[in-house]
Amino acid sequence: MTERLLVALDIDGTVLMEDGEISDAVHEQVSRVRDAGHEVMLATGRAPSMTLPVLERLELTSEYIVCSNGAVTLRRDPDAPVGYARDHVETFDPTAVLLTVREHLKGADFAVEDEHGLFKYTGWFSNGTVGATAEKVDFEELLNRQATRVVVISPEHEVKEFLHIVERMGLHQVSYNVGWTAWLDIAPDGVNKATALERVRESLGIRRGNVIAIGDGRNDIDMLRWASENGHGVAMGQAPEEVREVANTFTAHGDDDGVALILEELVPGRLASA
Repeated sequence: MTERLLVALDIDGTVLMEDGEISDAVHEQVSRVRDAGHEVMLATGRAPSMTLPVLERLELTSEYIVCSNGAVTLRRDPDAPVGYARDHVETFDPTAVLLTVREHLKGADFAVEDEHGLFKYTGWFSNGTVGATAEKVDFEELLNRQATRVVVISPEHEVKEFLHIVERMGLHQVSYNVGWTAWLDIAPDGVNKATALERVRESLGIRRGNVIAIGDGRNDIDMLRWASENGHGVAMGQAPEEVREVANTFTAHGDDDGVALILEELVPGRLASA
């Protein structure tokens, strides 16, 4: 028998395959671990509105959900219209960083997410990125407003070139991550998935050694480093080297049921009270 675990799952590339589907094996293992009495939750860069449908597909009713790379934490609330209410929100004024990035990345597209999960954007973003209710605006309308996240995409740049440009910007008083493509996610200073998950862990009263976090992207680095300190920080098979460097546990590619394989290995039993 084992003590209660906190299992934090990234979404894209982790529980979702490249085609956006959830494999039967992953669904089965997530359900098994949930039914054993462990806290299985999502920790994602997605906005709440783009996260809740995945939670439903996984048939999870976790106490907490970490969204927007840690800037928004939801807590289960049966009285809320969607079953969850905002428990903790971090915001910042994105004006300075937007102006800095625009100066260095000519032709980039920008999106600003507010504390309600609504996006205003310039250029082109897919509905799968900003949601169907997003509003296209002039760049100036993104300034002087409180945000939980800024997203920058620059399709004209290769990832290596994009990384060099980002390094030269000298962004201060914000946290940022670079995605798989020329994609920059900017959050309030000191806010990431790890800071939100530590708050969740303390609230649930789960030991640091009983944490499992699984992810594949650069926005998972803080989360995997945090989990690896006492528990398991699991890097997916397709994770880039800088993500693998902070993990202490590894699994297969997302399209090869990596989440299912590692859950089967790390969570073999049931809770003593289950």
